[in-house]
Amino acid sequence: MKASPIRSLSIAEVLVVEERKVVPHPLDGFRLVHEPYYAPVAGEIDLFERAWKHRLPLLLKGPTGCGKTRFVEHMAWRLGLPLITVACNEDMTAADLTGRYLLDAGGTFWQDGPLTMAARHGGICYLDEIVEAHADTTTAIHPLTDARRILPLERHGELLRAHPDFLLVASYNPGYQGRGKGLKASTRQRFGSFSFGYPVPEAEAAIVAHESGVALEVAEQLVKLAGRTRDLLDDGLDEGASTRMLIRAGYLIRDGADIMDAVRLNVTQALSDDPEVEASLHALAQACVG
Repeated sequence: MKASPIRSLSIAEVLVVEERKVVPHPLDGFRLVHEPYYAPVAGEIDLFERAWKHRLPLLLKGPTGCGKTRFVEHMAWRLGLPLITVACNEDMTAADLTGRYLLDAGGTFWQDGPLTMAARHGGICYLDEIVEAHADTTTAIHPLTDARRILPLERHGELLRAHPDFLLVASYNPGYQGRGKGLKASTRQRFGSFSFGYPVPEAEAAIVAHESGVALEVAEQLVKLAGRTRDLLDDGLDEGASTRMLIRAGYLIRDGADIMDAVRLNVTQALSDDPEVEASLHALAQACVG
């Protein structure tokens, strides 16, 4: 049996092969593979999708651990967009967001920052706890939050026009305002705002049970305790127990830990360093879940 002769591809055939090659998106590594669980409260999913249609920058306001980040993750998955999350902090500079020149064996080269990556290639850039960043950092985002949708990269000599699929989302805890951590009106007014709070007890218990795997009755006890701690914000606590804390306690309880041990580790000892406040929280936990 004769072997089939090897035939060279014509130029036209090579071009067809090249066209069929799948070029990976530069931000494919930032796509969520699995749907993040999120229980909607008041039509926020529909409203986010409508804001996305017009590429309106969004600001999520609410206490720590109430579901702001999970909501953004869910919407990124729902819209099929890459999600680049930046945990803002007081040491973060504008260059950390936009980019800088770096040096390697071949010389200097420009490295896009996370904000520039999202603006250049399309995707959500999520600035978590934006109030923690320096004021000069937040002003760097202003040109991206109006009709211009541009990002001046002065060090790189580039005026970057945002990709059509770029969306800027930020979050912060308004409770920080009492500690000198507010957001300037000139920045806040550039965003559409969602106000988040903790769900009603029945909904929060269902979330804790779903996420941690504990029985609903246990989740209800944990939520009852959280509600009591949230009533103590004027009596020695900066913040009450978050839904995230309850879920973490639920993980341990599901795996066989004593409920009071799980609560002590994830709630009462995590909320305060003051021995008297901690003792009061422990007594409260015993009354609610002990």
